[in-house]
Amino acid sequence: MPSKYLFQFAQVHSEFRIPELESISELNGFTVRILDDPECNDPERPFMVLELESEEQARILARRCILVKSIYDYYGHGSSYDDLHEINKSNREKWAQYIPDTSFKFFVSAFNHKIPQKRQRDVIESFAYMGFLGEINMKNPDIMLSCFEEYDETYKRARERHEGDGGFRQVYFGRLLEESSARPLVSVFDVKKRKYYGNTSMEAEVSLLMANQTMASPGKLMYDPFMGTGSMAYPIAHFGALVFGSDIDGRQMRGKESVPGVRRAAKQYGVDSRILDLATFDITNHPWRCGGFFDAIITDPPYGVRAGAKRLGRRRELSERQKELCRQHRENPQSDDTPYIPPTKPYELSHLVSDLVLFARYLLRPGGRLVFFLPTVTDEYEEVDIYTMLCEGMEVIANSLQDFGSWGRRLITIKKTTTEDYPPPTFAPRDGSEGSGHVPAHKDFREKYFQGFKPPSSSSAVGDDPKPAGSSP
Repeated sequence: MPSKYLFQFAQVHSEFRIPELESISELNGFTVRILDDPECNDPERPFMVLELESEEQARILARRCILVKSIYDYYGHGSSYDDLHEINKSNREKWAQYIPDTSFKFFVSAFNHKIPQKRQRDVIESFAYMGFLGEINMKNPDIMLSCFEEYDETYKRARERHEGDGGFRQVYFGRLLEESSARPLVSVFDVKKRKYYGNTSMEAEVSLLMANQTMASPGKLMYDPFMGTGSMAYPIAHFGALVFGSDIDGRQMRGKESVPGVRRAAKQYGVDSRILDLATFDITNHPWRCGGFFDAIITDPPYGVRAGAKRLGRRRELSERQKELCRQHRENPQSDDTPYIPPTKPYELSHLVSDLVLFARYLLRPGGRLVFFLPTVTDEYEEVDIYTMLCEGMEVIANSLQDFGSWGRRLITIKKTTTEDYPPPTFAPRDGSEGSGHVPAHKDFREKYFQGFKPPSSSSAVGDDPKPAGSSP
């Protein structure tokens, strides 16, 4: 029979919480049930009450989910202590087993508020009816009973005048099961501590969230087609997956030293043996001659702001004179060992992501996932934008926004739902004039970004990149 558990979340990336919980529970073969109660399941708030089949399932989520701070065996909640005590008494079978001889600690805290010490004692004494007979142990108790008061912005000014104490929105009570052992990874993978990174390296917390969306685990094979400095590779390798990476610009992966930069950073995290290989190529001219073998594709495609998206090709057709020179060069090649650098041209974002989905359908095994970030213009975005990039056999299962104001980036998770084999996709050049249907908000994102998201007639431009340091459009 399912039991209720109290989840305490870090107050960041609220839209990412439910997709992360669902991904990690699916990875481990169970389901998280969200209660049909607005007081318990609002993902914008710091606490949620969810149903699971066992304590072990709750512990699995605490050990892997980046946004979970701690999980408690749920005893009750209410808008007042009278309501809380009534529910807690009705759940006596949950805590009665600890009454006789279990050492315990009572912890009282609040969100958006600091409870005076005197009232903390009053709160603890209000639970005297529970009748615990064991030793009070503040350092190493057998169990810790926790009470949380949740305050919202309504009481902000009152709290500043020291008048808001006790005016909470909800109060929650439960027994601590496990504190997060995954959240400290945000510090472990901090970009500032990394031996190799670039100005487009993804911040650690988001990279870890992306890794959880791929359901990375030992034995899985994953691929980043826009590898860059490898920010997505390290977390998925940490979780046990094997990683292959590629990029049109091999300099990003190599760095300037003899040992490739991605491998130097991977060695720092002890996962260099899980980086299978790094290759330089354009995904529109890829070397994959068979598909259906990657468990996930995880990437942060270049948006064209800090690092422009490119594909092989020329902006303009060669003149007859230039073609003649090329023919002469092929017939009489130079012997100066000068490396050939192929020409590239801009890769418009809406074309790139549509091609990426086709590419993923070819390379992913059935049930495999494509996880990537997509920038969008806030005022123009519509849900249908995401579906303009889909193809048969691919289904969107998560779409979470990281909001930067006038624009945002969406973490998109697409699942391959078909078992059919597809031939290698071809990526014919497009001039941007094809089609007359819906135009997604991410089309021509680079131009909109530097216009300051004004109408095309506006001549104003954005001077500074509003994107937080360490992230990568």
